Amino acid sequence: MQNVLWIVAALWGYLWGSLSSAVIVCRLMHLPDPRTQGSGNPGATNVLRLGGKLPAAITLAGDFLKGLLPVLIVRAIWADAHMAWLVAGLAAFVGHILPLFFAFKGGKGVATALGVLLGWNPFLALSLFAIWLCVFVVTRVSSLSALCAAFCAPWLAFGLFDDQARPIMVVAMAASLVYRHKENIRRLRRGEESSLEKKK
Repeated sequence: MQNVLWIVAALWGYLWGSLSSAVIVCRLMHLPDPRTQGSGNPGATNVLRLGGKLPAAITLAGDFLKGLLPVLIVRAIWADAHMAWLVAGLAAFVGHILPLFFAFKGGKGVATALGVLLGWNPFLALSLFAIWLCVFVVTRVSSLSALCAAFCAPWLAFGLFDDQARPIMVVAMAASLVYRHKENIRRLRRGEESSLEKKK
């Protein structure tokens, strides 16, 4: 029964995560496809470049909620099934970066990961957001802010959680975020990564 519950939670989270907020918002607002225009990344930063603040804000909210809601819903239904809501969150993150409904071409997962972590542990999520915000205020570089938060996430997770599952899942998400920012890392090393202010 437990295995079946995990499978149901994983499918639930993955299907939620597979709803690409950036692509949906751009289609509804008659904007270019973010997978083929701008940076080619279906995320809020690229939508900001293509359509401005409102579609970017909607995209950001959608990406965040599709990480948070699967965790909260599974927790509400199966409050005692600890692993089920952890699996739902991780699956939502996977769905975002490899969306079933959009040819498996997804975003980098920053906002979705934050939503998942908020459902798992609000203190961890808020701490990482504070790190992201501090770096962003100083540099105005979204990718660098995300990378700094991703590098800090495993250390905080191992300090906060007394179980093994959540730290390992946090490490997996953080590693994925760093990998999916590999082009940004190359540009940062060359000094070519533009700030958000320059992209407005």
